[in-house]
Amino acid sequence: MGTVTVHNFSYGLVNPALGYAMSCLGAFLGLRCVTRARAFTGAARARWLALAAVAIGATGIWSMHFIAMLGYTIQGQQILYNVPLTILSMLIAIAVVGIGLFIVGFGDGEPWRLITGGVIVGLGVASMHYMGMAAMTMPDSMHYNMPLFILSVVIAIVAGTAALWAGTRVRSLTATIVASLIMGVAVSGMHYTGMAALHVQADPVSGMAGMSGSSASSFIVPLLAGISLLTFALTLIISLSPTEDEITADAELQRRMETEFSDNLRVNPSSGNAFGGSSGSTFGGSSGSVFGGTSGHAGQYPNAGSGSDPGPAPGGVPRSSLVWSRQPRVGSGADHRRRPQRPSGR
Repeated sequence: MGTVTVHNFSYGLVNPALGYAMSCLGAFLGLRCVTRARAFTGAARARWLALAAVAIGATGIWSMHFIAMLGYTIQGQQILYNVPLTILSMLIAIAVVGIGLFIVGFGDGEPWRLITGGVIVGLGVASMHYMGMAAMTMPDSMHYNMPLFILSVVIAIVAGTAALWAGTRVRSLTATIVASLIMGVAVSGMHYTGMAALHVQADPVSGMAGMSGSSASSFIVPLLAGISLLTFALTLIISLSPTEDEITADAELQRRMETEFSDNLRVNPSSGNAFGGSSGSTFGGSSGSVFGGTSGHAGQYPNAGSGSDPGPAPGGVPRSSLVWSRQPRVGSGADHRRRPQRPSGR
């Protein structure tokens, strides 16, 4: 069996450049999700970490791998792809990134969490890569150079650890962009190191007749459509959501408002009143009063005692001596209002 010549850059720099761009974009969206996850707790944090796993695993890693594979050709042969195995590799990428993010995201910055999560992500990404390679169907046989194979796995572990570390440290937009560019280099470097470890040898026994799967060209339209929709949805969600600083500021304002309210509210359990009033009163009034009134009054005469005359009416007539009577409307026999009248005999 002779070695078959393969081409990783059949279309020049189009595939590696586009793959690198998608890797950086996925890393950027994922890191922005992680920054928002840090401002939340519980289920809200879990949702943002899940979105980050989809962004990094699907867009940043799996899409980069597949776009780069579109430039991989063998002269005179057609490469087919096992669709279920290819989709499974994408799910693995999302799952392992999610596991790593949850380990680190729900911790307190312990080093063991970062190392454990980085190893899990790295091994998972390497598994995704080589599962995608196994999904290729060709009449030739594939073998790997062991030192390069191990190096690709090490690069994947380092890249996974760096991604998790960046998720716990990066905050500003500029730092996120720089971290995304570095992660794009790491993911692309891991992919092409793994591709360099691949050796294809001609197999005269096998042929194209028994091959099954889908061609690379049949993936282009659904791949681009799916990536475009996913990227647009993630971008829309992130752009419409508040930043980490805004979320923290809102939470602090809410906490201060609740603290101020609870400090100002004073309730006397023996009398049942609030804000310093007497029994049964509200806002400083006496028993049965509201807003400063005395018993039986609604704050109209705050200085009057219970049952006392509130003072003379205009003209010196005591208010208690005033009575209300119906007065007929002038020109009609209907009563239309009440007027205060002096008592008879005065």
